[in-house]
Amino acid sequence: MRLEAYLEFAKRAFSREGTYRFQVFSRVGSVLLRVFLLATLWTNLYRANGERAGITLPSMITYVVLALLLDIVYGVNGAYVVREKIREGSIAIDFMRPISVPLYVFSDTLGQTGFALFQCVPALVLSAFIVHIQPPPSVAAAFAFVAAVAIGFVVNYFIDLIMATMTFWTMEIFGVQIMVQFIASLLSGSLVPLYFFPQGPLQQLLLNSPFAALYNVPLSIWIGKIQPAQFVGALGVQAFWAALLGAFALWLWGVGERKVVIQGG
Repeated sequence: MRLEAYLEFAKRAFSREGTYRFQVFSRVGSVLLRVFLLATLWTNLYRANGERAGITLPSMITYVVLALLLDIVYGVNGAYVVREKIREGSIAIDFMRPISVPLYVFSDTLGQTGFALFQCVPALVLSAFIVHIQPPPSVAAAFAFVAAVAIGFVVNYFIDLIMATMTFWTMEIFGVQIMVQFIASLLSGSLVPLYFFPQGPLQQLLLNSPFAALYNVPLSIWIGKIQPAQFVGALGVQAFWAALLGAFALWLWGVGERKVVIQGG
């Protein structure tokens, strides 16, 4: 199928998300509430313990706000539809259509994410009335941040696709998915910067893990923990994990497609 068709899938997903207006307001309101609570928490922690790992309090608050905005972007789990289709057996119908199912799901996820980005704008503006948000250190850092978020989106999609593809064999992955989401939240730098972990081999392992590509790399670029001379290397590690996870996800999908298991059938 031509590329234009997948672009149309993305446009339809964007329009579909726009129909849930109440969800938009509730999500922005949720972000603002968490910004206030987390800013209060980190302010008190810094007052009691002082600066940690070279991250000042203003940088930490900026880190927290941006992490919450990235939650909106990465929170779009378009691959869940694959899990439902496999469980219902309707995935067999999709296999007969002249489309690439993983590419269709990616297009649909991209459309949903595009709408999520629009939600980030008012959330960011309104958050600035609650806390001070530091700008990126330079224009180059701003562009590197955007590139890092884009690659992180791809990494997140392939992780979701791998989890959804496992449904070919297990039919239900809810428990495993919750466990993976918790591990990802902890090891990606979403909850706590990875620089707060004890220095040594463990920290280096975490900083170069696929989970770090989601939050740690883009947020570190924004607050200046990753310097301009390190941009290419950091983005290169992200791209490596995106390629590796992508290759594994597509291979696993191919195996699952050849071994379609319909529940109850």
